[in-house]
Amino acid sequence: MSNASQFDHQHPRADESQAFWTIFVLGFIVFFTIASIASLLGINWRNYLPGAESTDGLFAGVKAAVYTFMSHIT
Repeated sequence: MSNASQFDHQHPRADESQAFWTIFVLGFIVFFTIASIASLLGINWRNYLPGAESTDGLFAGVKAAVYTFMSHIT
């Protein structure tokens, strides 16, 4: 167990990094725009966004779609 301290580096976690939040915000803006326009046009946008199929609201669906999209790019 003496080698366990070598893994205790002070690296930011992936979900706390600036790159993660930049990609998340950009993805959220893009997917929110798509979902908003589709809602205004009466199109079922949940079928087109990955991970949003079983959500109830606009924000929850977009958030699920962004997380699904991000899991595919890592």
